[in-house]
Amino acid sequence: MVEIVGAVDYLGDERKSAKFDVEAMKILWAGGQHQFEIADRMARLVATDPEFRKDERIHQGRRELIKNTLRKAAHAWKRINELRLTEEEASQLRFFVDEPSFTDLHWGMFVPAIKGQGTDEQQRKWLPLAYRMQIIGCYAQTELGHGSNVQGLETTATFDPETDEFVVHSPTLTSSKWWPGGLGKVSTHAIVYARLIIDGQEHGVHGFIVQLRSLDNHLPLPGITVGDIGMKFGNGAYNSMDNGVLRLDHVRIPRDQMLMRVVQVTREGKVMESGVPRQLIYGTMVFVRQAIVNDASRALSRAVCIATRYSAVRRQFGSNNGLETQVIDYKTQQSRLFPLLASAYAFRVVGEWLKWLYNDVNEKLQAKDFSTLPEVHACTAGLKSLTTSVTADGIEECRKLCGGHGYLVSSGLPELFAVYVPACTYEGDNIVLLLQVARFLMKTVSNLGSSKPPVGTIAYMGRVEHLARSRCTVQKAEDWLNPDVVIEAFEARSLRMSLACAQNLRRFSNQDEGFLELSADLLGAALAHCQLIVVLKFIEKLQQDIPGDGVKEQLQALCSIYALSIVNKHLGDFLATDSITPKQASLAQDLLRSLFSKVRPNAVALVDAFNYTDHFLGSALGRYDGNVYPKLFEEAMKDPMNQTEVLDGYQEYVRPILKLRHRESRL
Repeated sequence: MVEIVGAVDYLGDERKSAKFDVEAMKILWAGGQHQFEIADRMARLVATDPEFRKDERIHQGRRELIKNTLRKAAHAWKRINELRLTEEEASQLRFFVDEPSFTDLHWGMFVPAIKGQGTDEQQRKWLPLAYRMQIIGCYAQTELGHGSNVQGLETTATFDPETDEFVVHSPTLTSSKWWPGGLGKVSTHAIVYARLIIDGQEHGVHGFIVQLRSLDNHLPLPGITVGDIGMKFGNGAYNSMDNGVLRLDHVRIPRDQMLMRVVQVTREGKVMESGVPRQLIYGTMVFVRQAIVNDASRALSRAVCIATRYSAVRRQFGSNNGLETQVIDYKTQQSRLFPLLASAYAFRVVGEWLKWLYNDVNEKLQAKDFSTLPEVHACTAGLKSLTTSVTADGIEECRKLCGGHGYLVSSGLPELFAVYVPACTYEGDNIVLLLQVARFLMKTVSNLGSSKPPVGTIAYMGRVEHLARSRCTVQKAEDWLNPDVVIEAFEARSLRMSLACAQNLRRFSNQDEGFLELSADLLGAALAHCQLIVVLKFIEKLQQDIPGDGVKEQLQALCSIYALSIVNKHLGDFLATDSITPKQASLAQDLLRSLFSKVRPNAVALVDAFNYTDHFLGSALGRYDGNVYPKLFEEAMKDPMNQTEVLDGYQEYVRPILKLRHRESRL
């Protein structure tokens, strides 16, 4: 349950109008009763602990902000140990602390990389230290001159057979590691990605565990130049993270600090396959990307929660029994807000499916079944790109939906946007990822008709004969409620866009040149494929038993809103590919309007189902009790500018202007 501050619930009437079991929806959103209980308990634990207060963050300078973040991270670690929290509980506690910190990279990248790429012996050595936080790690891959192009990294790791060591070196300014979170001031160790060089021959990019700082006094070790890269976008936002720069000047590390689960370097300097398939590293990639998709659903739902509650409280224009009209009752507001609400639920569903996919991929990899890896890689890359782009844009849209007050930091939305938007570039730039999806789609098209039919999320391409000629059967608006009709329209659009791109590519003798020339069209085809996946997984979810009175009906309405909003937004694609007709597009818009009316009485309850505390939301506009205006005023009065009646600088600059005597002007 969320906390209720104040005696009056200004959103009480909204909650009474809900036509579904909100508690059941909370459990569904959380992923099950067990997950709900843990999330609810950790959210309450954080919200009631004054050590985790965060309203002061926006007024702090960088050094003070970082120190405050260190204090919170230390307090969180103390509570985790005192309460003997499980790994799942500890992860939820860190999430609700809601402060980007070095611990994010330690637990989210450093530990998984050792688990995924380290040998059994390396795991036995390094993981206990990491789990007890006797070392603090980060993930140093991105360089000043190279990010998404991992094969273009310049850092080198040269084997020295005389000392049985690797010499890790930054040969150029652009080879400086740049951006890794936790690197700047806190991490003691890093997994550094570098080009393996033996006897002058390169053997690809590999990960190396490099100690950065002394465990006694925290000073950088010899050959290590390390620091923070400076202020980022926003006030507090991501500035609580010490994103860093690292230069290595012939730093020597033992040979056994190269992560060797897949590729090993012997004492004699021979490069050998370990016998463990290199494809196993894909498991780590899927794990990270499914986490990013789940984070997208939570960030978008947070923004939507704020915008929905405020839209129900705010009144502007019109008259209803002497009261102005609630902003949420305007169709213009609904047409912008409710598709984002639907997207939050859609991304939550696809995020849960990706958890299943991660387990399925690991099982296949252990059985040395690599047949689905290309499809899984394309799927996770595309969903990471789609969900993070929509979420970043959606948070900004929610800020606009809150009018002028949304521009205040106290609304919670500017900081939420600033802290989230890096997701569009970390772990793969979103455009680059979509182009990877496009390459996979083009390869799939070229293989159609072979002995290996498409599987998984591209199985629909195996029905090319049908989908290339099919016509949408919608004759009245309600026909768009038929999931088979929706799926076929999305499949036809996606397949036909891919076929058109493949046909145009054949006109180029040089395929790379063609890919560059047609990259905008290929991005469109990749996006269409990814949107199809989300729609399909949402519909598949609705085919399951869903407990709770009215819960399934609400999800069905949200699923239709999600799908038809895409039809509306990308209407050109659907019409250009003859997937639907203009009349059917008009009917889709008619149904959307009626679906908005259906969701309207349930809107506040649907965001209540996220079960976010006021502490976590951190928003004067998104308060559970709807008592917005006193909170806005209170937050304004807290600003340091209001601690004195006469501002600094008045005597020096303002008073002389006021007292200046002007001579009469003469024409």
